[in-house]
Amino acid sequence: MQSIRNIAIIAHVDHGKTTLVDKMLLAGQLFGDHENPGDLIMDSNDQERERGITILAKNVSIQYKGTKINIIDTPGHADFGGEVERVLNMADGVLLLVDAFEGPMPQTRFVMDKALKLGLNPLVVINKVDKPNCTPEEVHEMVFDLMFSLDATEEQLDFPTIYGSAKNGWMSTDWRNETDNILPLLDAILEFVPETQIKEGNTQMLVTSIEFSKYIGRMAIGKLSRGTLKANQPLTLISREGVETKARARSLFVYEGFGRVEVEEVQAGDICAVFGVEGFEIGDTIADAENPEALPTIAIDEPTLSMVFTINDSPFFGKEGKYVTSRHIKDRLTAELERNLALRVEETDSADKFRVFGRGVMHLSVLIETMRREGYEMQIGQPQVIVKEIDGVKQEPVEELTIDLPDEMSGTAINMVTQRKGTMLSMTPKGERVVLEFEIPSRGIIGLRSNMLTATQGEAIMTHRFKEFQPHKGEIPGRLNGSLISMENGKAIPYSINNLQDRGRFFIDANEEIYEGQVIGENSRAADLVINVTKTKKLTNMRSSGNDDKARLVPPRKFSLEEALEYIQADEYVEVTPESLRLRKTLLREAERKRGEKILF
Repeated sequence: MQSIRNIAIIAHVDHGKTTLVDKMLLAGQLFGDHENPGDLIMDSNDQERERGITILAKNVSIQYKGTKINIIDTPGHADFGGEVERVLNMADGVLLLVDAFEGPMPQTRFVMDKALKLGLNPLVVINKVDKPNCTPEEVHEMVFDLMFSLDATEEQLDFPTIYGSAKNGWMSTDWRNETDNILPLLDAILEFVPETQIKEGNTQMLVTSIEFSKYIGRMAIGKLSRGTLKANQPLTLISREGVETKARARSLFVYEGFGRVEVEEVQAGDICAVFGVEGFEIGDTIADAENPEALPTIAIDEPTLSMVFTINDSPFFGKEGKYVTSRHIKDRLTAELERNLALRVEETDSADKFRVFGRGVMHLSVLIETMRREGYEMQIGQPQVIVKEIDGVKQEPVEELTIDLPDEMSGTAINMVTQRKGTMLSMTPKGERVVLEFEIPSRGIIGLRSNMLTATQGEAIMTHRFKEFQPHKGEIPGRLNGSLISMENGKAIPYSINNLQDRGRFFIDANEEIYEGQVIGENSRAADLVINVTKTKKLTNMRSSGNDDKARLVPPRKFSLEEALEYIQADEYVEVTPESLRLRKTLLREAERKRGEKILF
């Protein structure tokens, strides 16, 4: 039997995880001399490359010294914790990658906690030791303190450490001795990551992932814990609820390099894909046909946020999208539920609206952006935090927030967070910068990032992770400025925009098509203001000096999808189409909005 190592790579966003995986693939000689794979080999998704983060967990394997190493690349962002939780079940060890300057970050803690609870031993890689002002020894101590605070066992605390620079392609056991390859890391994986402990017994495999092939359909992916799997072998599928169904494995695949290779038999300990089993979900067990035994299912943290997804009913409905009906949206959300473990969808009292629950604004915005690129048109409501009643007490999700920013701007940041019911936990100087740690309700984080970046001239680096549910903290002040709302359908005329610039900041370009009820800017005052920017200049046969000066328009503010979702108020939607993002009022006509206000008060 071939020796196998299954290792998951854990790291915070921007610590060099995907770059390290690239170098490991090159060291495993997956590419011929004539091939030039480029960078970010594993981040194949368009959004992953654009955002510079890993969103989907992926498997790849290399051969080194006669051993097969299955590498599982995990997301570093806490919003994609659902991906992390399930793939860690396939690993026998974790490679914890930490920046030699920044040290362990909040989301490193989040994923590491999951790994330690599963009993996985860490192999620590301190990356970017070629950075100026880096402190590898201090970071090593910080990693030890992190493990200790997470109640790691003595064996887990006695972790081996490798130092190096993934970008420059070297690793070493001593950060002062630069080598010319990353082989010391691969040797450490063979030495310290244990082979899968194969128990005695018949076939058992936990479904930890689902892959969909347009040629053959759904495939169950997981690590074969014990026994063997053979093509056309009769099996039993055991659901999370314990319901048993007879099944058969029609085809089996294992990972080699980036691809899957069809095999007749899979040995215990290897990660494989099974085709032919029907009706499986993540967390189900594929077991022996005669004496089936279920494995413990995957526990998933609950969602903390919800948004309303509804059909686009604006005057521009159907102009840009291909899938626009409620049936299209419902089918797409149902398909997403199969592979996105942390997602939940509920139907509402309206057939056109669906309430979608997720881990955070980024988690749901990635789904919205994916749907948008596939040709869907829809409208999204304001993110709402999930509030529970526990033992008669109203409770809400609370997060740990870390802000890294220049020392002289710390007062501004502390003031902004405390206004949103945040409590400061610590303040750690780091050269000319300072790291602030807070505990803050999830409600307070919505819309904080863009305000924080504006107040700190883009210097602040914000990270946050869900901590627990705590008693409700009271009201948090929302957006102070009202909206500028279009009065008419038509084109935005530069002359009108110029005359109304003192009213606030615009979100639209000159000559852009707009409609009644669209939010086209932010009012400089608190109330909403309805304005007409479709009015053209009246022509006369008189000429006067100075009247025809060129209009100087302030460039409009353009939102990313996340910024738009965090910006809108409760009575507004983000209209999402394949080509545009627009903000609009839920009720487009002013008379309807006023009638609604009268009913409320």
